Amino acid sequence: MHLETSPAEGTLDDAVSVFVELRPRLFGIAYRVLGSAVEAEDVVQEVWMRWQRTDRSVVISPVAFLSSTTTRLAINVAQSARVRRETYIGPWLPEPVDTSDDPAVGAERAEALELALLLVLEKLTPTERAAYVLREAFDYAYSEIADILRLSSVNVRQIVSRARKHLAAGRRETVDTVEHRRLLEAFVSAAQNGDVASLEALLTPDAVSLSDGNGIRGAARVPVLGRARVANLSTATRRFWHGVDIRQVEANGRSGVLLHRDGQPTTFMTLSASPEGIHQLMWVFNPSKVSAFVNSRSRHVGAPGA
Repeated sequence: MHLETSPAEGTLDDAVSVFVELRPRLFGIAYRVLGSAVEAEDVVQEVWMRWQRTDRSVVISPVAFLSSTTTRLAINVAQSARVRRETYIGPWLPEPVDTSDDPAVGAERAEALELALLLVLEKLTPTERAAYVLREAFDYAYSEIADILRLSSVNVRQIVSRARKHLAAGRRETVDTVEHRRLLEAFVSAAQNGDVASLEALLTPDAVSLSDGNGIRGAARVPVLGRARVANLSTATRRFWHGVDIRQVEANGRSGVLLHRDGQPTTFMTLSASPEGIHQLMWVFNPSKVSAFVNSRSRHVGAPGA
């Protein structure tokens, strides 16, 4: 990815200007590697601190310096996050981010942004994820990625190729955004009305429901598999839907719903669908992740430290 940026000068104003221009991209890289908006913001803030302390008069390419620093920090955080997630109770899902005002989250295209793909990316090593993200979402040259990851260009090409094949094996053909929204609305309506037959008609035979709650009451601690079981689960707890305020949102470039109870956001839900129907439901009950999504709706990408 070639972004022409003049060499950084020594003043803090120059440092701020350069960083503000690149911050959306830095967040986009970190978020895709980590699957967490909160962790990505922490990485970007640390990059800003390092950028302030750097002798910027000797930095030939600010974009290369900042991209490299962001990627390496994100890889380090991802490695420690993998250990933490081993103690996570129940399914783990990426933190959704609001993309209504920032559709690409700093990318030239929305590649590696949908929640379902971010979840599959978790199966790769942090370095593999970083290589794939830099190439597919931000169109960095293999030589640039090699410099960032301190690997050979040949090695990077092999890593990206393996990542593509791995992800292709775990992905299905997806529907467009209009059909995705229609299926989401139809699912929510049928679930609210307890219409099991309509739900089963929307779901694929191998549909799965994932509930991310980290042990919170009411969140299934294991994936629920199969059309009938998913449909029954979605309607069995009718009280879950009673008194809930359902609000349409855009998350990770796709439609989702944010459920409010007594005026407070409690649950985020979205789905993945192919032409055959809905094959994956993703429910986020974890309060910290719901809060992170709400906060991401006004995520500040301007002045550092905000």
